[in-house]
Amino acid sequence: MSETLELIQEWDKTFAKSEKVNHRKVTFHNRYGMTLVADMYVPKNAEGKLPAIAVCGPFGAVKEQASGLYAQTMAERGFLTIAFDPSFTGESSGTPRYMASPDINTEDFQAAIDFLSIQENVDSEKIGIIGICGWGGMALNVAALDTRIKATVASTMYDMTRVNANGYFDEGDNEETRYNNKVALNAQRITDYKNGNYELGGGCLELPVPEDAPFYVKDYSEYYKGRAYHSRSLNSNGGWNKIGCMSFINQPILKYSNEIRTAVLVIHGEKAHSCYFSKDAYKNMITNSKYTDNKELMIIPNAVHTDLYDNMEVIPFDKMEEFFNENLK
Repeated sequence: MSETLELIQEWDKTFAKSEKVNHRKVTFHNRYGMTLVADMYVPKNAEGKLPAIAVCGPFGAVKEQASGLYAQTMAERGFLTIAFDPSFTGESSGTPRYMASPDINTEDFQAAIDFLSIQENVDSEKIGIIGICGWGGMALNVAALDTRIKATVASTMYDMTRVNANGYFDEGDNEETRYNNKVALNAQRITDYKNGNYELGGGCLELPVPEDAPFYVKDYSEYYKGRAYHSRSLNSNGGWNKIGCMSFINQPILKYSNEIRTAVLVIHGEKAHSCYFSKDAYKNMITNSKYTDNKELMIIPNAVHTDLYDNMEVIPFDKMEEFFNENLK
């Protein structure tokens, strides 16, 4: 089922290689036939069956950026981890490129669980996931769907359905704005179809960012165009297709989050423009829920959105290690 892909073998991550773990590229397939490419990190001198964690995100990033940093760091702490590129992005297959789908991207996480579950050095009863940014929302969605997942971390999360339907800070949360947005997107579909290709929406702004740009725009650009630039990251380059995230508008992904029975840790920076996503997601997850004892919201003082991408002094790896050790047992 898996197609053959030409994989980059040299170390091309945006973070330093750890001497405490072994690293290799792996592939697996999802139920739509896409081949997903991941970096696997295994603690050196590990013996027996290990607890495992699948990591993905941020939305529009590649595994060589934040998700790989999380995966490598958690492997240093005793977990077998994979950081994977979602369908249509990075080294993973799927054409046309730079498309997103609430369904397919949820399936990507489930396919990662399939893969981990059959590894000889993984304890299939001890599998967790970490979703970063837009993949934090996906992680909550898959946690509500996949009973094999025993623990979930959502870090600096976005609800991609909410932001696509309502705009930032819900400023476009009205029928007229949504309708006009859909008119524009459907007109773009005709243009793309006539041209035989999909027009890109544009990635982050080039540096230096104009002084009058919102802080979060500067925050993203300094990460994707600056310290964590990567040639395969669509956020670092031309961005998603203009219609790439269209289906998120009317497909909410957090509908049944209050039915998640397993442990969930939601982490966000206090100063992040996106903090409202985590606060509201956590509130919705525990409202009318019978499973609140193993749910936690952790707000990091003074941290902004991308601090939780790569700031090793801010990302609470000690807390995550404790959380997974407690819940993957």
